[in-house]
Order: sequence, then structure tokens, then C-alpha cells
Amino acid sequence: RLEMLSFGVKVSVIEPGYFMTQITNLETMEKHSRSLWGKLPEETKASYGPNYLKEFLAEMRKMQKRCNPNLRPVTDCMEHALTSRHPRTRYSAGWDAKLLYIPLSYLPSAFTDLL
Repeated sequence: RLEMLSFGVKVSVIEPGYFMTQITNLETMEKHSRSLWGKLPEETKASYGPNYLKEFLAEMRKMQKRCNPNLRPVTDCMEHALTSRHPRTRYSAGWDAKLLYIPLSYLPSAFTDLL
């Protein structure tokens, strides 16, 4: 954002929470994760442990259940950033971004690491 300022380009950052998109598509994420895991050397897999992939995929499944299928909060932020005379520097889309990530960003890293 700051790098573009010298070129006269104003950049707004949109920080969405969890939304149902192709990025969060469970089938695609699992396929990609399994493919990457399959390409790792055995010693790297051993470093992560035998249950790493299974636990990672289980967490991804839990996260997907929290994804909001309504993309309107994100597109509203995009519309405001593009059409406003004075767009904000940062936009947080979704209740999880506003109620979880913003407050966490103000806490000490050691505390957020525990969470």
C-alpha cells in the first residue's frame, strides 16, 4: 500500500473473514493438501508426524463450516473502496473479522499464539 503511494495510487486493504469461495472449497483444499503432502520427502513428513495431515484436514473441515456463503459484506467493501471519494485504508468484512481478528491484532503476540 505504501509502495504505491509515491505513484499516486491509493490502495485500500480488504481483510475478509471466512467466506465460501473457491479458496475455501473443501474438496479443492483437500485435493491440493494431499497432493502437496504426497510430494514431500519422507523425512519431512516424519518431522511433522504421522497425524499431521489428518489433523490439518479435520481443522479445514471445521473452518469450512464457519464460512459465510453470503459474499455481500466483501463486495460492499469493494464497492465502497472503489467508488468512495475518500475510501478507507482498511476494510474488515464479516463478523469474524470485526469481532475476532481486529481485537486479536491489538493483543501481544504471545497471547494470540496461545489462542
